[in-house]
Amino acid sequence: MGNLHGGCRKKLGGVEVGSAPAISIVTSPVAITSETLLHYHLKMVATDPVRVLVTGAAGDDSLVLAFRVEYVLQLIMEMLTWENVDQKVLQKILLILICISLFWKIIRYMCGLLYPENEPVTVLVTGAAGQIGYALVPMIARGVMLGPNQPVILHMLDIEPAAEALKGVKMELIDAAFPLLRDVVATTNVVEACKGVNIAVMVGGFPRKEGMERKDVMSKNVSIYKAQASALEQHAAADCKVLVVANPANTNALILKEFAPSIPDKNITCLTRLDHNRALGQISERLNVHVSDVKNVIIWGNHSSTQYPDVNHATINSSSGQKPVREAVADDNWLNTEFIATVQQRGAAIIKARKLSSALSAASAACDHIRDWVLGTPKGTWVSMGVYSDGSYGIQSGLIYSFPVTCEKGDWNIVQGLTIDEFSRDKMDKTAQELIEEKTLAKSCLN
Repeated sequence: MGNLHGGCRKKLGGVEVGSAPAISIVTSPVAITSETLLHYHLKMVATDPVRVLVTGAAGDDSLVLAFRVEYVLQLIMEMLTWENVDQKVLQKILLILICISLFWKIIRYMCGLLYPENEPVTVLVTGAAGQIGYALVPMIARGVMLGPNQPVILHMLDIEPAAEALKGVKMELIDAAFPLLRDVVATTNVVEACKGVNIAVMVGGFPRKEGMERKDVMSKNVSIYKAQASALEQHAAADCKVLVVANPANTNALILKEFAPSIPDKNITCLTRLDHNRALGQISERLNVHVSDVKNVIIWGNHSSTQYPDVNHATINSSSGQKPVREAVADDNWLNTEFIATVQQRGAAIIKARKLSSALSAASAACDHIRDWVLGTPKGTWVSMGVYSDGSYGIQSGLIYSFPVTCEKGDWNIVQGLTIDEFSRDKMDKTAQELIEEKTLAKSCLN
């Protein structure tokens, strides 16, 4: 330690500055609790305001920071030599500044107790070097998926031929300097990728290519999801939540469930939120309202061209209050034909326009799905998720089928008691039948 300014003695409004031993510069960190510092602050406000002003408070690594002491003391010493300075006014100004500083530090300290930093959540993205993965990982790192206060660790998995591309994605994530991103693992090893994972977003899958039969595609995906299911079961966190994005999403999720029996049924889901969002978008466009004013559309069934976008229970917020979408649109023919077909065929339309599949909207929908699942849906609002059927609405148990759900505290529940008309019943049963056929095909691939 070294002394600063010796034992300088000046009177500041009746308080003799320097009457105590000279202020020392602490050159090494001192272990001082916030409570001790708070008591020290209160005591010194009454006895030595100058020392309080130049002393560090809760959060400083040392009791006194040398450069702060040097600067502030020199400034005060200079002010005390001014001839026309009213010492009482100066003291009041200093005390006001001290009180403001102390109040702010107390607020920050209390907020630190109320809102401690969250532990990082480990998120796995398979197929991370692909189009959807490339759009998705920065959204996760930015807090779009889990919120602005949730740190994340990203595990990215892809196949060996994509290893260099995956390495490039990792470099970009590091270069982006996302404050919430605590670590990035880029690997082609499924076991390494699944270790300690809290959330798994399964984007990787085998796409159908020209000339391939459905069974050929299914066989490839059965092999992929069998291996990944086994790795998740053995190495992921016990409460791991799984979202399957890769097509055929519903049946891939069912395969994963089959080979990861220890993962609870309610922790394995598939993405139909993209279709849900597409339906919201079409209604908002038709009515020329903001998409946030449309709620409670439903996607029933399979994430395929047989899905049923249902607006019978949907509402919009308008200047005259909330009203049913059917009433607002006032065109049942459009709702029962063109609207449904547009949502069902939207993916194909995007491929035709972009010459690539939808990636940005799929990544955004995946974030929406996980965010609502983990953080909860707004009161009075439901969303569409592909979940394990319990027989609700007459849908065969044992299928991954899209239902309207509400989410709370990390759990989802199927919305019950909705009226189903004859038109809807027919559409719901047709898409269920397709899922039954896919399930049978997947089982045949296992044999």
